[in-house]
Amino acid sequence: MGDIRLARVPLAILPTPVEELPRLSQHLGCRIFIKRDDLTGLAMGGNKTRKLEFLVADAISAGARTLITAGAPQSNHCRQTAAAAARMGLRCVLILSGEKSQAQTSTGNILLDTLLGAEIVWTDGQGRDEMMDRVLERERQAGHQPYLIPYGGSNPIGAAAYAVAMQEFAAQQIEVEWVVFATSSGGTQAGLALGARLTGLKVRLHGISVDKAASPFREQVAELANRTAEKVGADTRIRPEELIVDDRFVGAGYGKPDALELGAISLFARMEGMLLDPVYTGRAAGGMLSMMRSREIPPGARVLFWHTGGTPALWAYSRQLATLTG
Repeated sequence: MGDIRLARVPLAILPTPVEELPRLSQHLGCRIFIKRDDLTGLAMGGNKTRKLEFLVADAISAGARTLITAGAPQSNHCRQTAAAAARMGLRCVLILSGEKSQAQTSTGNILLDTLLGAEIVWTDGQGRDEMMDRVLERERQAGHQPYLIPYGGSNPIGAAAYAVAMQEFAAQQIEVEWVVFATSSGGTQAGLALGARLTGLKVRLHGISVDKAASPFREQVAELANRTAEKVGADTRIRPEELIVDDRFVGAGYGKPDALELGAISLFARMEGMLLDPVYTGRAAGGMLSMMRSREIPPGARVLFWHTGGTPALWAYSRQLATLTG
């Protein structure tokens, strides 16, 4: 097993547990486990906390005093970045897509961003990258020594955290044939793929796309995995064709849940007392359930669902979720 050595700061409660879901397993005819990265602990947890342990360490080593990142209005990554900045005594500026007047600012992750002390800048019709550059220059001019964290924390430093996470899972010695997870910015999938290679773990890593077509996203994930391998000194290459990006469940698009997501959220909640979110885990779980029902995932298969968090966003989708109680 390759030993990944990068500077990190302790932000997460690790290792996260793996639980078996007995009622759901009986209902679907597969043996289903869940990796609880919703329990990483920082401001209601989620997968980005793992990445931020490495990214914030890099920021501190660079002398940064301000973290800058961007995301959708209900971004889990932004919420966890704000929490990491608060924990480490840093300023935080979040660039959120859209207009403040059209967002639900008093609920979900936006409420938590504000509670955590982050400054929120809305793109207000401008390009996200353009706004990030503008804020970065503003912070430099103010002497705040900014550090830019990419969208989703998905660069080689952030992705390395999920190579370590796969090593963590391998050490938990839960035998599975499938690992199913949501993929969007690509860092989690790139890290898992590299981690599986480094541990020699033979599983089907099935990434369910939240918002992107399989091509060219698969190529982008492979490139990130290989840049991450170089960063950690691993002598290995991952080819795009080795990666699974399943884009069949994108539906109406990012942040627009329909019957697939709502059905998965309801089933997990009512059978296992387990909360999913409407954007990421709801869509990934919905795809997994669909594959089990169609027997694409065969009866009796041992499947791990990697819960990447995001449950604070549930409150921002109360209108859609109200249909479940109809």
